[in-house]
Formats: sequence, C-alpha cells, structure tokens
Amino acid sequence: MLTATAFGQEFTMQDTLRGSITPERAWWDLNYYHLNIEVLPDKKSIAGHNTIRYQVLEEQQVLQIDLQPPLKIEKIIQDGQALEVSSKGNAHFVKLVKKQKKGAFNEIRVSYSGSPREAINAPWDGGFSWKKDTNGKHFVATSCQGLGASVWWPNKDHMYDEVDSMAISVKVPKGLMNISNGRLRKVDTETNTYHWFVSNPINNYGVNVNIGDYVHFGERYKGEKGILDMDYYVLRADLEKAKPHFKDAPKMMKAFEHWFGPYPFYEDGFKLVQVPYLGMEHQSSVTYGNQFKKGYLGTDLSGTGWGLKFDFIIIHEAGHEWFANNITYKDAADMWVHEGFTAYSESLFLDYYYGTKAAADYVVGTRRGIRNDRTVIGTYNVNHEGSGDMYYKGANLLHMIRTLLDDDAKWRKILRGLNTEFYHQTVTTQQIETYIIEKSGLNLVPIFEQYLRTTDIPVLEYRFNSDGTVSHRYTHVVEGFEMPILVHTGKSSHVISPTSEWQTERLRYSEKQLVTARDYYVTTQLVN
Repeated sequence: MLTATAFGQEFTMQDTLRGSITPERAWWDLNYYHLNIEVLPDKKSIAGHNTIRYQVLEEQQVLQIDLQPPLKIEKIIQDGQALEVSSKGNAHFVKLVKKQKKGAFNEIRVSYSGSPREAINAPWDGGFSWKKDTNGKHFVATSCQGLGASVWWPNKDHMYDEVDSMAISVKVPKGLMNISNGRLRKVDTETNTYHWFVSNPINNYGVNVNIGDYVHFGERYKGEKGILDMDYYVLRADLEKAKPHFKDAPKMMKAFEHWFGPYPFYEDGFKLVQVPYLGMEHQSSVTYGNQFKKGYLGTDLSGTGWGLKFDFIIIHEAGHEWFANNITYKDAADMWVHEGFTAYSESLFLDYYYGTKAAADYVVGTRRGIRNDRTVIGTYNVNHEGSGDMYYKGANLLHMIRTLLDDDAKWRKILRGLNTEFYHQTVTTQQIETYIIEKSGLNLVPIFEQYLRTTDIPVLEYRFNSDGTVSHRYTHVVEGFEMPILVHTGKSSHVISPTSEWQTERLRYSEKQLVTARDYYVTTQLVN
C-alpha cells in the first residue's frame, strides 16, 4: 500500500509505521532498556531479550515495538503474563492486559532470536558485520543508522524518544571481548558476558555491539568538566599502529570543547573502538575503521591538502558526539542537523590548529562533492533522509553564516549555546534555525529556505553600464531572498546587498568582472 511519493520515491505503510509517531508510540515515554543477548558468531545468530521500562503518558492498551525479520519475537511478557502480539511487517503491536494508568512506570520484556540481517556495505546499510581478523579470530560489529536499530534488537525505533539510561549485557565466545556504549560495570568470567551501562539518554542507532580480540589502552583527559576517561580498543595486531595514531583523539577533544562546549557524556566516558567497517558515531563508543591513515582512507575529500592533516574518521565521527548524540534529530528528514554541523566540524578542527584560512580552504574545497540532486531536508514521517549534500552543502551553509556574522566570538557562542540549549534533546530543523536566527540577529530565514529546501544555488547576475555604474540582482532564489556579499571588481572590493530586483550603484573597478568572495556559496553571471 503506497502512502506518499517524493523525488520519484514511493513510500509504503511500513515507512509510515517506522517513520511516524504512531498512536501506539505516542502514549508512552521511554525510561530504561536492558538489552541482554548472546552473540554466536559461528552461527551468525543472536538470542536474548530486551526489558523496556516506560512511563504512561495517556491511558492506552496497545504498544508498538519494532523488530525486523529474519529476527523473530518469541514472547512478550508483563508482570509474568504472556501478551498477545499482532504484527504488520516490522511493527509489532502488543496488547497489554494490565491497566495502564497515567504516570505509572511499567515494564515489558521482549524475548527474540534469529540470524539478523548481515550488513553488505556497512555503515551505509544496516545489520551485523561478521568478519575475521588477520589471526582468524571473529571480528564482529553492528551499524544501523537509517535502516534502524530494530534490524538487530527490539525497541521503540523512532528518534523522537530517547531512552533515559540503558544497560547492555552481551555474552560472547571465550577469548573475545564485547565493547558497547557507556562504562563497563563487570565481566562475568564464567559466561564471558560483558555488562555495560549508559547513564545518559541515547538514541537507538547509537547503541552498538563490537566483538573482537581487543586490547585496551587509554588516557585521562583534563577537559572543561574535569577528568574525562578516553579509552581505546583495537585488535591485538594493530596496537602499535594505534598508539601514535590515536593522538588525534585528545586533539579532537580539545578543539571541539573549545568550539562546541564540554563533551556531553563525561559520565559515560569516551571510547574509540576498532571495527571491520569504516566507522560510525555510536554514542561514547565511536567506531573506527580508517586503517590508521590520515584523511578519508588516505585521501583528502577537499582536494586542498588540509584533509590530510587529520584522521577523518576520528574527527568526523567524534564530532557527532555533539551533533547527533547530544543534539539529535526527531525525524530522519532533518538529518542535516547531524551531518551538516559535523562536516563543518572538520573545518573547525583545522581552524583551531591551523587558522581560519586553512579552515576556509577546506570547507570551500568540499563543495566539489555537492550534487544539488535533491533537497537537503527529506520527507517527514516516513524515515526519509535528504540528499547526501547534507554533509558539505550543510557545512558550507554554516561557513557562510559565520561569514555573514563576521564575529567569531559570537559564532562560537552560538555553537556552544546550541549544545547547552538542546543538551541531551531531540530537535527539529526549525528549532535549530530559530535559535541561530535569534542569537545572530541576522535575517537568515530565506537563506535557510534556499539552501535546505531547494536545489537551486543563487546566481548573482551583474552588468557594467555605460555610465560607469554596476547593476546586480539574485536569480534562482526563493521569494524574499537577500544576502549581503563581498565582491571583487579587479583590485577593488565591495560589500553589496543584492535582492531579486535589479539595483544599480557606483563601484570602483579596474576590470569589467565581478567575482564573489569564495566564502559565499553562490555563482555569478555577466548579462547584457
């Protein structure tokens, strides 16, 4: 059954059940998970249960839990009583017997098992990565953004409601370790079960399991909120490569605490964990697979050389601790809030260590990857992300706003303020836009509209008139678009304020060519 279409993509009822706040989700608020599973790498299977504690917001009796096949729910119980479950694809509707009284805290336990979907091209698709290390030992990890955490564990699989805290218990074969989010509370040596606890709110896709023949090293970092434990888990064979290479981690922490404010999860520590795929921003358990190379697998995405000054995965994925894990989108359509700000964090890392010119070189260089194929913001309520341009078009939008503001102290205050105002919260694009507009004092409404909700890049048309004046206007813009811009006319520079209507003014020029400063993401066209 089709429910919506956008950009040639058809959405189904399953997309709506996954991507919207259904009535069976809305009436209860997540409080606590205890995910307790055994992972059997030889069989590529898992089994266990998830205890879900929730608070009743409205008195309803049907609750939605999500789990994707081929995994199967075996039973769901509340207060020792097995419950009736009806399913619509990945959504499972639990008929509760106990009267759900407003304000009460209740629990259900969902038992499940099976062979979860195997990720073909992690982390861009979801599931388990079942690999072996160079010594022939199992090397296993999960990744599930987009497809959803329900690809490997039963949960309330929508971003709007983050669980307040979570325990993660994972039994693995002898000789292997499991590294998950938060802090390690204990290891049951008889069963080789690792018990982790996350004391902060966490989004579903941020939960992870990483299994391997790991060795550990770490450091205690003196940060803005005190001493932060920074722990690193790598394969035994890679320890000597990792020790010098992971020096980018404390460098990252220093730069991002400067720009964004204190690391948001001191209570849970910070970890880098080696995995058999490129990497992912799992909260307090950031995964790493960049082969101990600078750049992105040894390449510079900006083409400027600056991208080889840091390990892309360490900087980018850790940047998500502020934008994705601290500030989390409510709907996948607003994923640019994660990726645009974090792509921009790469240039801010360079700014901190190499200066504003290096930062500008880098972020402007990344424009070569922008396609303008679809809008940055996707379709709401169907779990639909916008264009991949959310990364570097988003980053260049933020760089341009910083340029318009022309006050680095104020810009830093805005970035830090976002992480204070929306600390441990889920948000909408509108909330982020409103905050930046209010704190900057700039008219950014049409600018956000232009760059996030259209695929058109403003064209600055200009002409040199016979009387020595210059005329200019913006085309391919939304209604009401206006943006002051620095332009160069030969050896002279001017700040002009074009709108969509022709304006004429006297500008000094030594050449009949108008060139915009590179910090503005616009194109120019000389017209007669």
